[in-house]
Amino acid sequence: MELPKAYDPKEAEEKWYAFWESRRYFDGNVNTSKKPFAIVIPPPNVTGELHIGHALNNTLQDIVIRYKRMDGYEACWFPGTDHASIAVHVLIERGLAKRQLDDLLHEIGYPVPSDKRPLTRYDLGREYFVKLGWAWKNRYGSRIREQLRALGCSCDWRRESFTLDEARSRAVTEVFVRLYEEGFIYRGDRLINWCPRCQTVLSDLEVEREETEGQLYYIRYPLAEGEGFVTVATTRPETMLGDTGVAVHPADGRYQELIGKFVILPLLERKIPIIADEAVDKEFGTGAVKVTPGHDPTDFEIGRRHGLKVINILNTDATTNEHAGPYKNLDRYEARQRVLEDLKAQGLLERVEKHTHAVGHCQRCHTVIEPLISTQWFVRMKELAEPAIKVVETGEIQFIPERWTKVYFEWMRNIRDWPISRQLWWGHRIPAWHCADCKAITVARQAPSACSTCNSTNIKQDEDVLDTWFSSALWPFSVMGWPDDTPELKYFYPTQLLSTGHDII
Repeated sequence: MELPKAYDPKEAEEKWYAFWESRRYFDGNVNTSKKPFAIVIPPPNVTGELHIGHALNNTLQDIVIRYKRMDGYEACWFPGTDHASIAVHVLIERGLAKRQLDDLLHEIGYPVPSDKRPLTRYDLGREYFVKLGWAWKNRYGSRIREQLRALGCSCDWRRESFTLDEARSRAVTEVFVRLYEEGFIYRGDRLINWCPRCQTVLSDLEVEREETEGQLYYIRYPLAEGEGFVTVATTRPETMLGDTGVAVHPADGRYQELIGKFVILPLLERKIPIIADEAVDKEFGTGAVKVTPGHDPTDFEIGRRHGLKVINILNTDATTNEHAGPYKNLDRYEARQRVLEDLKAQGLLERVEKHTHAVGHCQRCHTVIEPLISTQWFVRMKELAEPAIKVVETGEIQFIPERWTKVYFEWMRNIRDWPISRQLWWGHRIPAWHCADCKAITVARQAPSACSTCNSTNIKQDEDVLDTWFSSALWPFSVMGWPDDTPELKYFYPTQLLSTGHDII
């Protein structure tokens, strides 16, 4: 046999991968005569192609799973992809605006306009947009699958899953309904991270905080009675329009005599109280801070403790609303300039200093986020976090390197309720129906024909979808057939290893 003059890696890789598959070497089956060893792949987002991080991590997993096969275990590597709700949503909207997805639009039967004007999701409507999402998934999901095969990943491809497929969707609905019935899921008004560009709520994990060179503005708030004023320091003077208090630290001797008194909110002439709260940093600025419960997480908690009114001065597009008084209908940054000009004209802008601080940006579109009060769906996390903390404390689950254990505990012991609703179309639509007549909400596994409270048929499903992490969190057992009590679930679950980045601890 004549040997080739040069080694052709592509030919060799394809040959041997096909050989391995033909011999069923990658199959992981229920085999009670062997110990099980299972890994679920952290599902790559169907946002495009794999990157170098995927190559590294999947190589590590492949090394482990192959070693375990050789060591006599019944080893199974469960593959799949993530629908990546907001990430794919943003990419599709961007592609529509640039008219880069016309071929997919033709594929789904959408009447593509002959001109080249930018398209939006609202031009398509929800039905066509979701169809476009599936066309996108079919294109990039298959590309990711072939890239994993090209890497030599020894996955059991019979078990390939997608976080938005029928089986995973059933698991998502089941968990949502159970948690709702047990009181862990609720709908209410809370302060959330809002992206004015994506027009959706974001979890803390979807907000990137960047050190930004900004300014610290010192503003005088005149006392309501007598002479004098209290000077507060803020990086966001425009939000003072929503102030409902001024706070100082209870142990700060500079302000003891002022606690319980009132100041006049500049520009809007509103009377607001001076309160004492331990959340105030005595060393920041003057030690006195304005309290804006509608636009700052710390202020929101201070406001709850002291019964302060919550005022929202911003629309969802980050323009000012009627609560901003004479500053309404302005972009947030234009409102800032107008406020500063008027404060200066009235002699209430004491000074301005350079100040570096962390500013939150949307992870996907990089727009500066806004903390806003919004009606959303939430999961009560504190009680759910307790067993997760315990299994790490007892060593049942271990982090490698061990230093990440501290990070895990810090996060889990200070966990807050998780906003799970997203104002998007691509994703798991929330299984809740609103009654237009009695305003009750019906949460169900199947679409109801009538309101569960008043029996009206005038009901409509919630428009929002779930945070993509809601389905990702179920991945380790949903890929094995849960909520059905499958042989795979009994045999392979819980898995023995999850190899991933620290960002999804």
